[in-house]
Amino acid sequence: MYTLTCKDDKTFNVTLTDENHPIFKAHFPNNPILPGFILLDISAQILGVTIVSIKKAKFLRNILPQSLLHFHVEEKDKTLKIIVKQNEQKVADLHYEKK
Repeated sequence: MYTLTCKDDKTFNVTLTDENHPIFKAHFPNNPILPGFILLDISAQILGVTIVSIKKAKFLRNILPQSLLHFHVEEKDKTLKIIVKQNEQKVADLHYEKK
């Protein structure tokens, strides 16, 4: 579904797969966009955490196949705050408690 293109302590980038992946068929037929909850899954997978509770999940823009996404992560205790950007525009704001 995605390729991790770079990662450091507070950021990582992913490039999404093309529109033929089944995840892009889930939302709107003939209009392939990434379901917002997948951003939560991607971040948890890459960070190696389990989401205990979602404090905030705000999805601001449609994300299309083959998009390059930049994740900026801030961690305080067991809470992660993640801003997701595409082309310098914020596309999602995620806050969750990890295990």
